[in-house]
Amino acid sequence: MCIVAIAWQVLEDIPLCLISNRDEFYHRPTEVLKYWKNSPIIAGQDLESGGTWMGVTESGRWAIVTNFRDGKDQKKYTTSRGNLIQSFLESDLTPIRFAQNLEKNQCDYAGFNLFVGDTQQVVYMSNRGEAPQVLAKGVYVVSNGLMSEDWEKTRHLRKRFTQEFLPMLQYSSTLEVDLDFAVWDILEDERKIFPTLLPNTGISSEMEELLSSTFIQSPNYGTRCSNFLRLKNQTWLWKEKTQYGEFKNKVEIIKAPLKFKMPT
Repeated sequence: MCIVAIAWQVLEDIPLCLISNRDEFYHRPTEVLKYWKNSPIIAGQDLESGGTWMGVTESGRWAIVTNFRDGKDQKKYTTSRGNLIQSFLESDLTPIRFAQNLEKNQCDYAGFNLFVGDTQQVVYMSNRGEAPQVLAKGVYVVSNGLMSEDWEKTRHLRKRFTQEFLPMLQYSSTLEVDLDFAVWDILEDERKIFPTLLPNTGISSEMEELLSSTFIQSPNYGTRCSNFLRLKNQTWLWKEKTQYGEFKNKVEIIKAPLKFKMPT
């Protein structure tokens, strides 16, 4: 399902900061963060459909997708939302042009929220009710509804992201180990939303509550990886924390920081 918080052109010297969780069935085969063979993409990879949920390129392109949750949509789709990320990162279209082109066949995909960007522009769209829009500088948080819906789940993450994490990030004296502790603490927040504040997405109230925390755990489905990505001084720094295994029996692997400078 996934959740993402993005600070775009908010902090001096850090034009992009992104934190996110990827939620998926534990049995779905996945590769951790890596350089893709014969491709400019740097990302994890879904080995079932071949795409990814989040990725970047050394040239400064980046993208992330979340599912739009609609329990009433029982249609089977032959396309994969993960291929949207790959298509953008391997193209040379501007973010807005890519999104406008995607509008023509957006109904071929199950519901999604999509962010595509480069160093100059970020565009958000959803094929369930939000036309492509170039985003002004600011903080944006999206889970599995439209960005404009502002669920309690996204409101909670926005508060922690803006009030706890971004102030730490803007001070150069903050130690890297302290940033790591703060971001993982935020992304591993298991607080459930009060039942009367839950959205109605066409699934059971019990399932709505299960999916209402930033970090999700269940016997067969939950948060598979957490990400902390930032762009500073023309350099990407990406940390991925991967969760393996079943409920209360997972092994945590923190990917060594992936750091690379974009070409000038």
